[in-house]
Amino acid sequence: MRSSLAIAVALMLVLAGCSQAPGGATTTAADTTQPESGVETTTVDTESAVVAPDDPDTDVLGWEDGRWYNETINVTPSDGLNDTELDAVVSRSMARVERIRGLEFDERVPVEIQTREEFRAEQRRGSGSEKRRTFDNAKFEALFMINESTDSLAIQRRNSGSSVGGYYSPTDEEIVVISDNVSTPQLDEITLSQELFHALQDQQFDISSYNQSTRELHNANDGLIEGDGNYVDYLYEQRCRDEWDGDCLFPQSPPGGGAELANIGPYLLRFQPYSDGPAFVRGVQRRGGWTAVNDLYENPPASTEQVIHPDKYGDDEPAAFAIEGASDDDWSRLRLDGRPDYASVGEAGLFSMFMYPVYASEGQTQIVPAQSFFNRGEDGEIDQFDPYDYNSTYSDGWDGDKLAVYTSESAAENETGYVWKTVWDSEDDAAEFVEGYRQLLRANNATAVDGRTNTWRIEGEFADAFHVDRDGETVVVTNAPTVADLGDVREGAAPEQ
Repeated sequence: MRSSLAIAVALMLVLAGCSQAPGGATTTAADTTQPESGVETTTVDTESAVVAPDDPDTDVLGWEDGRWYNETINVTPSDGLNDTELDAVVSRSMARVERIRGLEFDERVPVEIQTREEFRAEQRRGSGSEKRRTFDNAKFEALFMINESTDSLAIQRRNSGSSVGGYYSPTDEEIVVISDNVSTPQLDEITLSQELFHALQDQQFDISSYNQSTRELHNANDGLIEGDGNYVDYLYEQRCRDEWDGDCLFPQSPPGGGAELANIGPYLLRFQPYSDGPAFVRGVQRRGGWTAVNDLYENPPASTEQVIHPDKYGDDEPAAFAIEGASDDDWSRLRLDGRPDYASVGEAGLFSMFMYPVYASEGQTQIVPAQSFFNRGEDGEIDQFDPYDYNSTYSDGWDGDKLAVYTSESAAENETGYVWKTVWDSEDDAAEFVEGYRQLLRANNATAVDGRTNTWRIEGEFADAFHVDRDGETVVVTNAPTVADLGDVREGAAPEQ
């Protein structure tokens, strides 16, 4: 999936301390013109046009469906691509992806250009079961991003409507590229290249078979899937500007084409593999070439921790552990058909939880200092290839997390409880997490409950009771609507002093 550049840049603009975020500008190639509409139009310079050699006798890397990777094609994208032009662009882009990545397509994948309004309408029609919404609401409530009375699935669909630039559907085996230009939908060749590469990944490595049943597993796998895809994008764009002499389609989005996110918290969590994945893959590629990257698909990262800290890949596997059930018959564990009976957000989720207050408070609350989120070079500029650092004192040392959701017929509407167990590499790591979590409670106006050990109460958006219990390298957070309910959700929670 291609994530919109405009939304990605938004992460940088909050307290980034720079007048222009990296990647915010588009280099205009020498053989392009910029009409007043803002849509970049590719023209053909007959003196510099590359005439393709004859077609090969057999399929070769860098040639697809009669198009070579470096041949000039005569298209006029400013008025939208007709079927013939779209076929030519797709064929050449497939050849370019092959040339960069050294992998051959098995078959062609249909490509559709869709307006953002059409895509948003599809997202709005999406739905989820009541149990799924309840489960997901509790997860984002635990991260202090979305309260349990708000439909977190709808929030995420609205985020996707604003942020997604394109996607490959393994189920339908087709690609959709999203255009912000309504009157004449445009195709962004970089977005197209990534979605074509995702189709190539699926053909060569069967990525649709990966276990992505929790957000942690999804992000961990995407550290490879999206990391490889975005690294290919990076190399593709470099060649567009250099080796291919600007002969690529870079449409300019019209003013107001995008929209603000419904909630930046879930986006912050989902963006982690797009941030850390390319650097992870590039490191492997530089050490062992594309063959070494191909080998990763036999053993993808087991956690977001391994992508955030590449030196831990293959050495630091997540811990295996169980999570306790409720102690009272009135509270029952919520289980979803065909999915694990727990949520897991990983180190990426914990970091996002601690980082989110910067955005929610517009910089007033900084549990993780805002400036530490950005990777800067010696010149002080943000690294354009690896701009974000999903690492903090409070989330480093993660070794596993599981969150079980509980419901009760006696509880008020939208009221749930949860038990969130995290394990850590050391007692010091666990203690640092607890310190960060206490700051998070205070940032949400929590007050300590008199006569109870390590117990807090919040009034307001996240109104609930919380108990935090650390035992060595293990931390358990118990949540319930009231202090009295805590001991029913988890035996021994909120003990009297």
